[in-house]
Amino acid sequence: MAASSALSSPALLSNNRSPPSCGSVRCSISSSPVLIATPRSSRLSFTIPERRSLVVKSTVGEVSFREPETSGMESLKLKLLSVVSGLNRGLVASVDDLQSAEAAAKLLEAAGGPVDLTNDLDKLQGKWRLLYSSAFSSRSLGGSRPGLPTGRLIPVTLGQVFQRIDVFSKDFDNIAEVEIGAPWPFPPLEATATLAHKFELLGTCKIKITFEKTTVKTSGNLAQIPPFEIPRLPDSFRPPSSPGTGDFEVTYVDENMRITRGDRGELRVFVIA
Repeated sequence: MAASSALSSPALLSNNRSPPSCGSVRCSISSSPVLIATPRSSRLSFTIPERRSLVVKSTVGEVSFREPETSGMESLKLKLLSVVSGLNRGLVASVDDLQSAEAAAKLLEAAGGPVDLTNDLDKLQGKWRLLYSSAFSSRSLGGSRPGLPTGRLIPVTLGQVFQRIDVFSKDFDNIAEVEIGAPWPFPPLEATATLAHKFELLGTCKIKITFEKTTVKTSGNLAQIPPFEIPRLPDSFRPPSSPGTGDFEVTYVDENMRITRGDRGELRVFVIA
């Protein structure tokens, strides 16, 4: 889960002829008329800044940001978005793409400074949409840790991926929309898998999550089936590489974007849904 974005400079309006006898000029910017009084004998030349909505399109939808009056942090965010938005969340990322995303993320992290969630945990609140994960190039929904394979054992098409975080109940849900292939003539199975966790803050920016259960809700032709839980293997049967816990660091967060670094090196970029 490459797009392009266009940044237009403020419009320069000029009038090199004598103004009309009414002594005023009517101009329209962003469909809002502005009436500016001028001396009868003057020449009019001025610049009016505009703020535009910027839309970055990707394989998983559109991400909209409003152009700020100062473009420091926002330009770094747009740079990162332009790098990752065409990579299908990282599933089609090449080595060069991985390096470009890493470089763009580091610039934004450096500009934002250290993250301290001790008194600002509510910054994590909400439903976040995954735009990019460096681990998805390993073809696993779980990144470099064991997870549902995409295209190895069973034909699975990955849809949108979300994280839903409730800072009050400490619920942390990883939500993945998937399409599972079926033998002809049966249609593919569309479903949403929710991996429920609890989370806790360790230090200033590290989040530890503990797995609780997996719930599957079918959609499409089988939407009438109620949600069901996938049984969890007893701890004695689970491999040491999958203890049911994990952690990651939040390295950048604001009102609409979040960057995390996983305990196995995954870079993930989210936007608020």
